[in-house]
Amino acid sequence: MTKKHLSPADYLQRILTARVYDVAVESPLEAARTLGRRLHNKVLLKREDQQPVFSFKLRGAYNKMSRLTPQQLRKGVICASAGNHAQGVALSASRLGTRAVIVMPTTTPQLKVDAVKALGGEVVLAGESYSDAYTHAAALEKKQGLTFIHPFDDPDVIAGQGTIAMEILRQHQGPLDAVFVAIGGGGLVSGVANYVKAVRPEVRVIGVQMDDSDAMARSVAARKRVTLPDVGLFSDGTAVKLVGEETFRIARGLVDEYIRVDTDAVCAAIKDVFVDTRSIVEPAGAMAVAAIKQYVARHKTKGQTYVAILCGANMNFDRLRFVAERALVGEEREALFAVTIPEARGSFRRFCETVGSLPGGPHNVTEFNYRISDAKNAHVFVGLSISGPGESARIAANFARKGFQALDLTHDDLAKEHLRHMVGGHSALAQHERLLQFVFPERPGALLKFLSLMRPNWNISLFHYRNQGADYGRTLVGMQVPQADNKAFKQFLDTLGYPYVEETGNPAYRLFLQS
Repeated sequence: MTKKHLSPADYLQRILTARVYDVAVESPLEAARTLGRRLHNKVLLKREDQQPVFSFKLRGAYNKMSRLTPQQLRKGVICASAGNHAQGVALSASRLGTRAVIVMPTTTPQLKVDAVKALGGEVVLAGESYSDAYTHAAALEKKQGLTFIHPFDDPDVIAGQGTIAMEILRQHQGPLDAVFVAIGGGGLVSGVANYVKAVRPEVRVIGVQMDDSDAMARSVAARKRVTLPDVGLFSDGTAVKLVGEETFRIARGLVDEYIRVDTDAVCAAIKDVFVDTRSIVEPAGAMAVAAIKQYVARHKTKGQTYVAILCGANMNFDRLRFVAERALVGEEREALFAVTIPEARGSFRRFCETVGSLPGGPHNVTEFNYRISDAKNAHVFVGLSISGPGESARIAANFARKGFQALDLTHDDLAKEHLRHMVGGHSALAQHERLLQFVFPERPGALLKFLSLMRPNWNISLFHYRNQGADYGRTLVGMQVPQADNKAFKQFLDTLGYPYVEETGNPAYRLFLQS
């Protein structure tokens, strides 16, 4: 780390002369038209997810490494990274013909580990966060005589990242109100802020952090670098416990504002980006979009122009199920409730009719989990589609007025993360139970048709449904049907006309659900 503090003019010169285009491309600046219409502002996406390594990080890495001496290149380089910087260093090393040792946290998605290896990097896994990996890399650097390529706290790395701002201002000549930038260690926001404030000082630079990895925002508030004891790992690309000395100095002086976003908001933003681009960005890549939505909601702006830097797209595919699950809640299009209804025949149908008559509807049922467990009361976990913030509380109040006790779980992390998947179990009350898996058409009235065709003496003892965004939904239903009614039950299934498979003999059902 250089002791001389570089001025914005020094950084402007470094950015203008940065060597990045041997490996990087000038990424597009595209309008997010659907999101922009919804927000009543113009939203532009800087597509750094389209770089050769699906992240902006190769800019700074190559700019730094291209300035190393022949002797340094002969010995090789080392870095610590959660993944994207690692790929940038590995690709740059390949282009420059040098060895690259990459120390990555053990929490790094396998996708990123494999990508680094494919680019020729030598991967060493150490620690649970970037800071832990950095400590191990520093030891290897001295032991093997390698040159350390810092992911953010280096003027040449910062200058390389600053070329993104140079491209933005060249690509967009009209009015520009703010650029939103995700922050981990601060290299990207430092490069962007230096260039923007030197060329267009009226444009606001807004830093974005996860609410569980906000080292830069806390440091600026404290006027000194603050080390976080722990960081959240959902956005692994920004999971930094301690920001850099140089990046802290720059951000404290040039960044106009900091916005914190949470996991649900980022999941919703990933969906927003997909709707407009049909591309899937990683959590860090969607943070800027989440912040724009939050900024517009807070300041009630209209007709302004904002840029979100989509800084990466190295998403672990297995995470998509989590993202899809939380996106609806994140954009406040789904509300979750625990509702208590009488364990009496007809209650289920009366509850469904109540849902259909709720004000502000139609409210589609997005999820329904129930298992008989008490002779007097039934507790159901239900998800409903809503139109916006604050509606879940009004719905809960309406349930109460209709005689159904309701607990609003929309903002309950335990319910969203775990309990929704755990409703069930053995029940001594579930006698003569038959288990069937139905394919219900995703249209209003499908469930009421099912309930209206049932015989009054058949009781629903288990129900599990989750909307998956398709035209048809898979629904698991437990029904208490006396053996004498088997023929009538077969007639009911035929009249219903929904495809089904009987699972009463399924060994998993017998092990976990059957009394």
